[in-house]
Amino acid sequence: MVSKVRIAIVGAGMMAREHIRNLRLFPGVEIVALADPVVVSIDKALKTIGDQETETRVHQTVEALVAEGGFDAVIVASPNFTHRAVLEALFETDAAILCEKPLCTTLEDARWAAHRAAGRAAPFWVGMEYRFMPPAQKFLDELNDGRVGRLRMLSIREHRFPFLPKVGDWNRFSENTGGTMVEKCCHFFDLMRLIVGSEPERVFCSGAMDVNHLDERYDGRTPDIIDNSFTVVDFKDGRRAMLDLCMFAEGAKNQEEIAAVGDKARLEVKIPEGALVFSPRTGLGKPKQVQTIVIPVEAKALKAGTHHGATFYQLQAFLAAVRGEGPVQVTADDGLRAVAMGLAAEISAREHRVVAMSELGF
Repeated sequence: MVSKVRIAIVGAGMMAREHIRNLRLFPGVEIVALADPVVVSIDKALKTIGDQETETRVHQTVEALVAEGGFDAVIVASPNFTHRAVLEALFETDAAILCEKPLCTTLEDARWAAHRAAGRAAPFWVGMEYRFMPPAQKFLDELNDGRVGRLRMLSIREHRFPFLPKVGDWNRFSENTGGTMVEKCCHFFDLMRLIVGSEPERVFCSGAMDVNHLDERYDGRTPDIIDNSFTVVDFKDGRRAMLDLCMFAEGAKNQEEIAAVGDKARLEVKIPEGALVFSPRTGLGKPKQVQTIVIPVEAKALKAGTHHGATFYQLQAFLAAVRGEGPVQVTADDGLRAVAMGLAAEISAREHRVVAMSELGF
């Protein structure tokens, strides 16, 4: 049991600072150490931390952070392609770990991480914020209660803004991110598995880079990340799910829209509108009986992040796991399987074919 939680953070960029803003909302939590080789990022992170009882120690490397120790839990918010090396150092500690998605950028590294995490006593948590948006959580609760009857179809739409600028624009290349279908869409593949309650059997993705980053050049290289796609996933129990991704649609009213259809009803959730829409079957020609409610989110959670409050609620659950007061809700195996689905989608989009998950060993 740990009452006061000492947090270290590896990476001091945009997502790290979102974690910091949210961690500062929890009593009994101190950010005791940061590791990042980029001075500008460290300075911004320290400014975000502000005044606290304990001074935050600064390191250029995760190895130096581990050597000094003095933390109970660590958040990995460094670039995707660094996760393997960062975790190699952190697995030598007995600290709880929250690793931001994706777990790793390759299947080999993700398998390695899941294997190492399985042998640890301390909690290992993969950061899948979208599970923790309050409207999405209410949507999940309603489905689990059987509101739509037997679920048969699931569709997820994210129409959003392009990838944001990062230090060195590392996120412009699939070799650094794992590809858009891994980097961005592992969130949604994780949600698919959670909602359907089955494992994927086949993946078909049609996608390309058609609008964003076409005129950008980095040492003469053109970015190679998908900016729009349709992905269909067939699950082993016969149900199916679809992801509609567009990363040049920031003008849309809602960024995420999820719809589940069963044999009795249709249930939708719309974010950031927060609307939960229930549409029971009525029979042809009969009056519709659509019911709409809005799921509120605490103002402090909305203000502290850009994921509709999800970072706050995920950290709340993670801290409970660190203190021994709650379970790990997103395991390393969940992270591995989300990466595998994303990689299957990347292969499908490149090779214009259906990819069986058995090809990847699942």
